[in-house]
Amino acid sequence: MTRNLLENETSPYLLQHKDNPVHWRPWGQQALSDAVSQDRPILLSIGYAACHWCHVMAHESFESDAIAGVMNDLFINIKVDREERPDLDAIYQSALNVLGEQGGWPLTMFLKPDGSPFWGGTYFPPESRYGRPGFPDVLTQISDIFATKKDQIDQNATAIGDALKQIGATSPDGSVSMVDIDRVSVDALQLIDFHLGGTSGAPKFPQPTFFKFLWSGYLRTREQRQFEAVAITLNNMCQGGIYDHLAGGFSRYSVDDYWLAPHFEKMLYDNALLVDLMCDVWQETRMDLYETRIRETVSWMLSDLRNAADDGRFALASAYDADSEGEEGKYYVWSQGEINTHLGNQAAEFSRAYDVSPAGNWEGNTILRRRVDDLDQDPERAARLAASREALLNHRVTRIPPQRDDKVLADWNGMAVTALVRAGGLFDETAWIDHAKTIYAFVKTHMSMGDRLHHTWCAGKSRHPAVIDDYANMGRAALALHQVTQDESYLEDAQTWVGVADRHYWDHDNGAYFLAADDTDDLIIRTKTLFDNAVPSGNGVMLDVLARLYHITGRPAYRDKAHALATAMAPQDSRGLMNQPSLALGFEVLDQGLQIVVVAPERGDSGAHDLFVLAQKTAPSHAIVSWYVAGHPLPNGHPAAGKGVVDGQAAAYICSGPVCGLPVTSPGDLIAALASD
Repeated sequence: MTRNLLENETSPYLLQHKDNPVHWRPWGQQALSDAVSQDRPILLSIGYAACHWCHVMAHESFESDAIAGVMNDLFINIKVDREERPDLDAIYQSALNVLGEQGGWPLTMFLKPDGSPFWGGTYFPPESRYGRPGFPDVLTQISDIFATKKDQIDQNATAIGDALKQIGATSPDGSVSMVDIDRVSVDALQLIDFHLGGTSGAPKFPQPTFFKFLWSGYLRTREQRQFEAVAITLNNMCQGGIYDHLAGGFSRYSVDDYWLAPHFEKMLYDNALLVDLMCDVWQETRMDLYETRIRETVSWMLSDLRNAADDGRFALASAYDADSEGEEGKYYVWSQGEINTHLGNQAAEFSRAYDVSPAGNWEGNTILRRRVDDLDQDPERAARLAASREALLNHRVTRIPPQRDDKVLADWNGMAVTALVRAGGLFDETAWIDHAKTIYAFVKTHMSMGDRLHHTWCAGKSRHPAVIDDYANMGRAALALHQVTQDESYLEDAQTWVGVADRHYWDHDNGAYFLAADDTDDLIIRTKTLFDNAVPSGNGVMLDVLARLYHITGRPAYRDKAHALATAMAPQDSRGLMNQPSLALGFEVLDQGLQIVVVAPERGDSGAHDLFVLAQKTAPSHAIVSWYVAGHPLPNGHPAAGKGVVDGQAAAYICSGPVCGLPVTSPGDLIAALASD
């Protein structure tokens, strides 16, 4: 093969590399077969479109004719988009961890022709620096070792392969309890920076699932430090430079410990999960800052990430790059002179509010940020600052923007649907719920074949086998839509996708779901994801889905599978739950079984509607809210079976586990009952 073969790919990341002099190939059986037939090692490079250091290595090495020549002479070169193939990325990131190295992107792994890893790293400079060897030296040394020390290569690959089999190992006899979860949610406070928020030290990541775990602990225990851990974190993030104060939306992480300088890439998953977390905290605090950031972030998601198909349906693109015009953050930062030019006599007030100065606050420029305690309580000043932000945004859109990764991912869009439904219900934004329905329908229409999902859609094509995260997050999205609409078709979808997961992903010997399906045929091993990273693990989300299905349908099979999953995921040391917050959150749904059931005298009853809407606004996110017409049979074993209206009026029942409280018929009584539950 004497040319680059990425031109027919749809991934924006792979297409960024289609003109490299490197003879890149996409991952597939042909590339692996050629490596075997030519007895050449594989150089596997994994990254993603919004990755800054991926761009650096591409510019320094992959665009270099000299370095590309070495790569082409010595290796079969394969390029993978980690967001298209999280199953591949999980394998080779784990392999690097086995070698004692911290993972990350770009991931640079060297494989035997059969795909078995034997050595690797992340970013390599074009010549030795930063304590790292130069990439050309690495290439020649690896090639020499492959040619002359096959036994050593085989030993390394075998040892790594044996270790990979143990990663994510599960056992059907673990245990988890709410006592463990409550204790660990308090113990986790030792990780928190109570001055600036987040976990201690830099860099700082949003970690919305971890902070949702702490918040859920606060709602159960009313431990004030748990409240403070979450509120301090959100306050600093919402006012810091990690937030885009002009267009909305959060960047992926902050490189410092006070949330000033982000790594400017903006990802769909972060923003969807943060909207969901902010909804939880707003529901308790009614803090205007959270509502404002929710509204701004949702607006950014629905406008800047919108990616439409030919039929008019749209879903949400994956991310925006950190770089533009070859510089990280150039699109987002400002100088004092620009502020003065574009704001005129409003510049001084804006500069004081947003930390703008002649010297700047980051590399000679300014990243806009607010003081944590500056909450725009003066309406006239708030209006002036809003007008200034609009003026700056109107100018910013004339700049050359970062590249958008147009890839639609089923799991990330499922997260977005869940967040939009929750926020739409809390803030009476029916349009957001309608958009959630549209996004959901896009995935179901354009990214499925029968009852099987594809993981990606881009440029009019759906591709790549789904991973368990896709079924989990789309199942959770279906249940969110079912709750707000009571449309049985969404419930049926969730049950269908759980059935697919059980058939093709469940480990029948040791429990839990594999990341990849049993018919994904291009992997050297099937791994499991048990711990949460930037996104909750597919297994953790599936536990939530199974628990909700059990409570809604009353079917013991869902309860039994949920218990089997929880015990398989359970860490040997309960402190490990700090790394598995989605397991703890899903187990709470299963164990507590909090349901609010509204019984109406007839369909369309206004009193029942009011109780139903109020329950959605007031109940915590782990609760299940449903609506039934009197005489409609509830599932066998449902705690509200046999409950009815009261004196002809709609009634709401709050049930926990198998027990329901007395009926309430007025909105005030429902609020009081939920507050005391």
